[in-house]
Amino acid sequence: MITMFDGRLDVHYGYFSVAPPDELVDDLAAARAGQANGLLGAREPHRLSGVTGLHTGEVTFRVEWSPEEPAPDTTGQDVVEVSVDLAGPGAELRTFNEAWPLTFPGQGWHRVRFTAREMDAGRDLDTAFEVPAPDSYLLQLWPAPPAPDAVVVRHSAIAEYWHGVAGSTG
Repeated sequence: MITMFDGRLDVHYGYFSVAPPDELVDDLAAARAGQANGLLGAREPHRLSGVTGLHTGEVTFRVEWSPEEPAPDTTGQDVVEVSVDLAGPGAELRTFNEAWPLTFPGQGWHRVRFTAREMDAGRDLDTAFEVPAPDSYLLQLWPAPPAPDAVVVRHSAIAEYWHGVAGSTG
C-alpha cells in the first residue's frame, strides 16, 4: 500500500475532487447522476467528485493506492465504492482553493472505496475554523475491472440525503 496523501483537506461547500491535472469536475450533480451512491461521483471520465459532511474547514483525509483490494476500514460509518479509469499516472486531489499532486503507480481501471466517519457531526458543526472537524475520510484505490457503484455501509443522515440526490438525477 502506498499513502499518496495524509493530512488536512481544506474543504469549501463540502467538496473535493480527484482528476488529471488541469481538468476540473464541471458539474457535481452530473458527476454522480444516476448512481446508487451520492458521496463519490464517477460519471465523468477519469474524474472523481466527492462530498464531506463539513461545509467549510479542514477535515482529516487520506488517499491510499494498493496493487490489490485492501482490507476495508472497519471504523467507517459510511462506505461507497465506484470504478474510475485513470487516464495517466498524474492526478490532483483538489478543493476549490488548493490542489495536491497525486502520482498513481498504474493507470487504467481502478476500484475506489470512499470511507467516511462522523459525517453527521461534521454537517452539524458546518464550519470548523477554531475547532477540529469531527469527520474524517479515507479514499482507497486499487486496479480492478469496472463494476457498478455501490453503497457498502449506510449510517449517516447526510449520506442518505446525498444518495437520494444522486438517484433522483439520473
